[in-house]
Amino acid sequence: MRHVVSTAVTGIVLVLGGLLTGCGGGPSAEDLAVVDYTPAAADGWEVSTPAEHDLDQDAVAELYWRAGQLDSIYSLLVVKDGDLVAEEYFNGGQPDQLALMQSAAKSITGAMVGVAIEEGCLPGVDEPMMTYFPELADRLDDPRKNDITIEQLLAHRAGYAWEESSTELLELLYQGFLPDQRALVEVPLVRDPGSGHDYSNLSSHLLSVIVSRACETDLLDYATEHLFGPLGIEPGDWTQDWDGYRWGGGELHLRARDRARVGQLYLDDGAVDGDQIVPAAWIEDSWTPYTEGAWNSKVGNNFDRTAYGYQWWIIDAGPQTYYLAWGHGGQQIAVLPELDMVIVVTADPLFGDHGGSGWSLEKANLNLVADFIADLPPA
Repeated sequence: MRHVVSTAVTGIVLVLGGLLTGCGGGPSAEDLAVVDYTPAAADGWEVSTPAEHDLDQDAVAELYWRAGQLDSIYSLLVVKDGDLVAEEYFNGGQPDQLALMQSAAKSITGAMVGVAIEEGCLPGVDEPMMTYFPELADRLDDPRKNDITIEQLLAHRAGYAWEESSTELLELLYQGFLPDQRALVEVPLVRDPGSGHDYSNLSSHLLSVIVSRACETDLLDYATEHLFGPLGIEPGDWTQDWDGYRWGGGELHLRARDRARVGQLYLDDGAVDGDQIVPAAWIEDSWTPYTEGAWNSKVGNNFDRTAYGYQWWIIDAGPQTYYLAWGHGGQQIAVLPELDMVIVVTADPLFGDHGGSGWSLEKANLNLVADFIADLPPA
């Protein structure tokens, strides 16, 4: 099978000058008066205004003013009570842009695990990972890998390392996993399965392989049948590994409005138009914090807690808790059940950039959303 290399990176922005322009002092009344975040009516969304949903218009205007100061953001959408109330595109972003989700795609992979269990392809989260890799049974270099379960892969508690922790693992991440999934043998465990959390792209990719093998399908086809199709989404490419399996840890391309549809689906307990697309119980499981403090690098004053569920982050910002599909560069699908709100950010995916400049850009996008959410009044 061919190895598809992602080509969705469009003009990686590395310029830091002006990244936080205006953040030392807020916008003036004149600045806010000219901010336009009015969404266009299209694509099946009901369009409304913040005021019609009891959102402070000046606060929303300031959110979009601050977004306009950032160097790497492509789009910012706010959905309230099921209506699209604010939308704008920046730095060359467009409504029809099939943007790279990076690790936000993990939440799509996680949804497909839940659907596969509901459909009967998978028996449940306690099933051993190695059930689906019988060809590697006599090649394991570490017998602890026999103990890894699907649940541990979902919660990133399988014992695999964060790939950015070493040059060798980062190279493996970008060169793609070898035929026959030999990375299972070659990537060492850094802890006993179930004993702690390590953010792991490999774990998410193994979930893609497991669903594909268990349900005898291609993961993109499976997601199109059970998720994208019912939501009216036409996805873009989803990168494949050497064996043709979709890259479960990222590399999926979706439009901003379609990401909002995924967020709204989770907000609606997995149902759309009366049809249950993702089991409601699976969403509850996905948003259960299996690890607290899973991210230990400072993001911002209002980006707090960073618990991890099943391929979703749980973030506290001020008095609010939100559930976050988070990808490199600051890709975000933020879901706030208490406020019936979804916020979507697409951004430069910063493909291959894991240095200080890239992290500064990503933090700015994350803090944009967290700071806005922190100032929202409780429901």
